[in-house]
Amino acid sequence: MDFGSLKDKVIVVTGGTGILGESFVNCIHAMGGTVVIIGRNSEIANQRAEKINAEGGNAMAVVADVMDMESLESAKKVILEKYGHIDGLVNAAGGNMAGAVIEPEDNLFSLDLEAFSKVLNLNLLGTVQATQVFGEEIAKAKSGSIVNISSMTSQRAITKVMGYSIAKAALDSYTKWFAVELSNRYGDKLRMNAIAPGFFITEQNRRLLTLPDQSYTERGKLVIKQTPFKRFGQPDELEGALIWLLSDASKFVTGTVINVDGGFAAFGGV
Repeated sequence: MDFGSLKDKVIVVTGGTGILGESFVNCIHAMGGTVVIIGRNSEIANQRAEKINAEGGNAMAVVADVMDMESLESAKKVILEKYGHIDGLVNAAGGNMAGAVIEPEDNLFSLDLEAFSKVLNLNLLGTVQATQVFGEEIAKAKSGSIVNISSMTSQRAITKVMGYSIAKAALDSYTKWFAVELSNRYGDKLRMNAIAPGFFITEQNRRLLTLPDQSYTERGKLVIKQTPFKRFGQPDELEGALIWLLSDASKFVTGTVINVDGGFAAFGGV
């Protein structure tokens, strides 16, 4: 087996314009895969695709929103017209928003339910919708893999981010449930797993974890204290797990959530 090879595989990455998304699309390219970068920011998506193509790879930028089924269907049509098949999907679109952050002084019974709902929908429904659109095509491939992006917030009670936590916990349940149903219908032909990152600095959490001078907030310090490696993760440290799950090297793995967290989930704090 060519361990971790993605040669001849077309992999769709939603949220491909984000910080973690950039690492995902680059590692798929590095392992020989054709990568489709899906996001709402056309400039960033095109820049990333052009860079990969300039390096001799094969990448395509498609502007679409995981909350808009029509745009996802249009994206699928464009992808199939160019490549003819889809072999994998990385559901990396997601994140939090300021209105859904619950500060210690906030009234728990006066939450911004609109922001709460938006975060739930983006992280859960956005993943489900992308899977509905692209998963059906992956099922037609010889073998295919869907990788969802979960979070430590699904496994531990982490203050301030209730909506995000609930969405990611639901995503873990969806990953297991859907993996079983895929197996019942397609055998080992189509798999679904998830990666649960520990704490990585992204645009969504930057203001919660770091100050303008890049030093840590009190919350950031608490995260480091709880992480046995005593640091935040780097985006490229998610790449090994992602490539393994997308490739045939993990063909007997489904319904699993893999922690990439520097020991955060394992540490009891004492």
